[in-house]
Amino acid sequence: MNPYLDVQHLTKSFGALTLFRDISFSIGEGQRVGLIAKNGTGKSTLLSILAGHEGYDSGAIVFRRDLKVGMLEQSPVFDPEETVLDACFNHHGDDDKVLKAKQVLTQLKIRNLEQRMGQLSGGQQKRVALANVLLTEPDLLILDEPTNHLDLEMIEWLEGYLARGNRTLLMVTHDRFFLDRVCSVILELDDQTIYTYRGNYAYYLEKRQERLDNRRAEVARANNLYRTELEWMRRMPQARGHKARYREEAFYELERVAKQRLEERQLRLKASKVYIGSKIFECQYISKSFAIPTADGQPPQTVTILRDFYYNFSRFEKMGIVGNNGTGKSTFIKMLLGQVPVDDGHIVVGDTVRFGYFSQEGLQFDEQQKVIDVITAIADYVDMGGGHKMSASQLLQYFLFTPEQQYNYVYKLSGGERRKLYLCTVLMQNPNFLVLDEPTNDLDIVTLQILEEYLQDFPGCVIVVSHDRYFMDKVVDHLLVFKGQGEVKDFPGNYTQYREWAALEEQKTVKDAKTVKDGTETAKSGYRHDERRRLSYKEKREMEQLEHDIAALEAEQRQIEEALCGGTTSVDEITTMSKRLPLLKDELDEKSMRWLELSEMI
Repeated sequence: MNPYLDVQHLTKSFGALTLFRDISFSIGEGQRVGLIAKNGTGKSTLLSILAGHEGYDSGAIVFRRDLKVGMLEQSPVFDPEETVLDACFNHHGDDDKVLKAKQVLTQLKIRNLEQRMGQLSGGQQKRVALANVLLTEPDLLILDEPTNHLDLEMIEWLEGYLARGNRTLLMVTHDRFFLDRVCSVILELDDQTIYTYRGNYAYYLEKRQERLDNRRAEVARANNLYRTELEWMRRMPQARGHKARYREEAFYELERVAKQRLEERQLRLKASKVYIGSKIFECQYISKSFAIPTADGQPPQTVTILRDFYYNFSRFEKMGIVGNNGTGKSTFIKMLLGQVPVDDGHIVVGDTVRFGYFSQEGLQFDEQQKVIDVITAIADYVDMGGGHKMSASQLLQYFLFTPEQQYNYVYKLSGGERRKLYLCTVLMQNPNFLVLDEPTNDLDIVTLQILEEYLQDFPGCVIVVSHDRYFMDKVVDHLLVFKGQGEVKDFPGNYTQYREWAALEEQKTVKDAKTVKDGTETAKSGYRHDERRRLSYKEKREMEQLEHDIAALEAEQRQIEEALCGGTTSVDEITTMSKRLPLLKDELDEKSMRWLELSEMI
C-alpha cells in the first residue's frame, strides 16, 4: 500500500480542554476512511489540522511528497459577487473543466452557472463547494459532512461517484448508509484516542462493542484489585521499602484504570404517557403553489407543492417525509404549523395537540448564557408521567452533555453541540407531537442512536423530514413521498420498504407490458400460455442471440455512465447519451424478461 498520510503522536488542546492526545494513524492510496466521534471531541478540528488550516500542539503530520489535498469544509465561505462557475475554478477554468463542472453541478441540481454566489442558499453554496473539491481531483479528498443539504437522489449519486475508481478519501459524516457503502476503514476518536477498524460501518459496530466489553471487564477487574490495594495502602507505614514503593506506584496506575468513566446510558428515556386526543390533524383537500421569478423578464415559473391533498393523521403515528429538494417537504410542515398559509382547503388541528418543532434554521442562542440556563429558562423539569420527573440537568446528561459541559457557556459549543442543545430545548417543552425537519444534520452518530431510541419510545405523534435513510428506517412506520409538482405518494412502511416496493413496481410494469406483447404474439402463433413445451430450434437461436445482445447492452450502459461522469464528453454527446440511456435500459429490461421466459422452458 502506497502511504499518502502518516499522523504521528498528534496532540491538540484549547486551553485546559484536550481534544486528543498522542494519536497516530495512517491513510494509504485507495483507502476510503470514515472518521466517527461525538460532537465536540475534535472531528472537524482534526480535519482542519490535516488540511493545514489550523495548528496543533505537538506531533507530526507527514504527507507523501507533492500530494494534492482537497478539503470540503462544513461551512464554506465564498465571495458573494463571484459566479457559480468562478467559485468552482477560482476564475481559471478551461473548456474541458467547464464541461465537467456542468456535469457535476447538474447532478447536484445547480444549473445556473452564471448566478452570483450571494444569491444561493447555504445548502446550495455547500453543494457548489462539494463540486469545487470534486472537480479539483485531489489525490486525497477530505470531506466534512458531505451529505448535508443533499437530497436522497444526490446522496445516492455521490455514493456511486466516490465508490468508483481508486479514490482516496477521509470523511466525517453522520449518514450510516453512506459510511457502510463507501468506506473501507473506520477511525473512531474517543476519550482523546484514535481506534482503527479495517472494515465498513457494520464491521465497526461489531468490533466497537467487543472493545467496550473488554474495557468494561478491565475496569471491573481493576476495581476489584483496587479495593484490596487501597486497604494495603491504608495499613502500610509511611516509611516503605523499595518493593513497597514499587507496589505504591503500581497502585496509582491501578487507581487510574479503576476510576475510568465509561459513558454509557443505563436506561432508555421513556415517558409513561403523553395525553393527546383522538383528533390530531386533517388536511382537507389543500393546495399550495409558488410563482418563482425567472431571468430575462420571462413569465414566472409556477411550482406546485400540493394539489387537492387529503390526509387524516392517526393517533400515535410516526410519519416520515422524503423527496428531492424543492418538492415542498418543509413547506408542508410550515403549513401544518400555521407558518405558511394554504392556497385552498383547510388544515384542522386537534385542540389537545402541542407541537414541538425542530427546524432546519435552528435557534439563535445568547452566547454568554450557560448551557443549563438555556434549558431551565424553558422549564426546571419534564413530567414523565406516573409521578416521575426528569430535571433539566438529567435531560442534558441523557443527550451526552456532561455535568461540566452543562456549566460551560454557549459560545464554547461546537456546531453539532448547538444542534443537540436546540433539540433539548424542543424536548424540554414536553410536546405531544414532535415535528423534526432534518434533525440529523450535524449530530454525531451516538446522539443519533439516542434520538432514535427516544423517538421509538415516544408515546405521542412524530413527523420527521430527513434524508438520513438509516434514521428513517429506525423511526418511522409510514411515509409521504413528495415527487414534485403536487404528486405525493402515501406509503405504509419505512424507506427501505418503499425502495423495495418501488423497484418491484417498476419490474411489474415492464413485465405487464411484455405480457401484453407476448399475448398478442402467442395468439398469432397458436400456442397457449398454459401448454408446457420444449424450445424450438428458432427459440434456441433467439436465446443465444439474447445473451449476446444483453452483454452488449450492459457494456454500452457502463460506457455511457462512465462517460457522463468522466468529464471528457462534449455537450452534444452528453445530450445524445442522456437520451439513449433510458431507451437502452428499457431495451435491456425487455430482452432480459424474454430471456427469462425462454429459460423457464429448458
